[in-house]
Amino acid sequence: MVNPREQRSLFGEILDWMLTPLLLLWPLSLVMTWLVAQNIAGKPFDRALEYNVRAMAQLIIVERDRAQFTLPRPARELLRADDSDTVYYQVLGPRGELLSGERDLPAPPAVEPVLLDEVRIRDDTVKGFDVKVAYLWVTLPTRGSKPALVQVAETLEKRSVLATEIVKGVMLPQFVILPLAVLLVWLALVQSIKPLHQLEERIRARKPDDLSPIDAQIVPMEVAPLVESVNDLLLRLTDSIATQKRFLADAAHQLKTPLAGLRMQAEIAQREGASAEDLKHYLRQIGRASIRATHSVNQLLSLARAESNGSAMPRVVCDLAELTMSVVRDCVPRALEKHIDLGYEGTQPGTPSCTVLGNPTLLKEMVRNLVDNAINYTPSSLQKPGVITARVLTDPFGHTLVLQVEDSGPGVPAAEQELIFQPFYRALGTEADGSGLGLPIVLEIAQQHQASVSLEENHPGQTPAGARFVVRFSALEPNQLGSEHVATRVV
Repeated sequence: MVNPREQRSLFGEILDWMLTPLLLLWPLSLVMTWLVAQNIAGKPFDRALEYNVRAMAQLIIVERDRAQFTLPRPARELLRADDSDTVYYQVLGPRGELLSGERDLPAPPAVEPVLLDEVRIRDDTVKGFDVKVAYLWVTLPTRGSKPALVQVAETLEKRSVLATEIVKGVMLPQFVILPLAVLLVWLALVQSIKPLHQLEERIRARKPDDLSPIDAQIVPMEVAPLVESVNDLLLRLTDSIATQKRFLADAAHQLKTPLAGLRMQAEIAQREGASAEDLKHYLRQIGRASIRATHSVNQLLSLARAESNGSAMPRVVCDLAELTMSVVRDCVPRALEKHIDLGYEGTQPGTPSCTVLGNPTLLKEMVRNLVDNAINYTPSSLQKPGVITARVLTDPFGHTLVLQVEDSGPGVPAAEQELIFQPFYRALGTEADGSGLGLPIVLEIAQQHQASVSLEENHPGQTPAGARFVVRFSALEPNQLGSEHVATRVV
């Protein structure tokens, strides 16, 4: 049982993947907002500095080839009237002489080209304070003279205050919006997960015997593949249950007759006056009935094993010729009891082209049922023995592996050739022992190995015609054969 703490929550994972980027991007948004606010807050103050520089540049006059600058007192007081920031200015003549203002105001970078009558702005430091400096090179009317320099610097306190106010105005609403967004995301996920809960409720409300497919049209598109997989599982489960029911019905049907015979023979043996010879006769009857019952049970189990799920059973590379020869050897004693000549012909074991991918247990069961069926239905006597031959042949051009089991029996009428593969069907007019399950087992095992089964006349136009059962496989390695069709009789 899975520990609930170890189970992964789909709802929680989706919520994490949606909220984690949001929470990670929020600090980044804060930094970007601060940088944008700094730029926005600086623009009006930069324009004010530009205006002051141009206004002061107009106050430079030239008298007697000398530049002079006079700043009216009201203008000077206006520059000093700011309580938040400090304003510095400097006016240098064409020879670099100080005409007015702060002597210690830093000069423009020496590597910077001189652009006349164009206001430029730079960041700098004055008396340990960061400042924004606007400066202008002014052309004087004197011929050959160098330009004068006007600089106005201002500390950044008002800019920082304005940027902070902008950030507050932008970010404070986000402290309300962010929790609201999280709540809306949570509600949206709850609403989106509802179809899964509804599907769960419909499945829980089903009766235990209701294995009908789930309607995939009423679930979200993303869940449809899961529902289709469940429907496929339900279909296979239905087939499995049907197979089990059929097996139970077949077992009950097939075992009812021999068990009834056993009971009747036991009751007869218990009658008064029965002689020792009669008791032996009844015991022999009970023995034969028990053998038939055991054979029926084995056949039913083989059919159930073949029908269960052949694709789930282990599959290996099997030498069909070797498996067939092994079955023939095992069946020789029973064939000898009926004076039947049983043998093998065809491809020798070890030939690469007679290999097939399959389950060796099921393949041997298939060959055994074909040989047992031939033994049961082939008349034989000491004077006129029957002949049964098993073959494994290969077709290197068609990449086909063929198993044949032929006999010298009466054959199967054309009208019954399709019926003999049905469970419990037995050819009419025969007294051979059997449960009617051998050929259905052969057909089921062949289908599990993607093989086909067909029935032919062994001696067409003759009486008896005999029967030849042919099973065709796809060869695993369709190579050229080296020693095929070497006849070997196993006696």
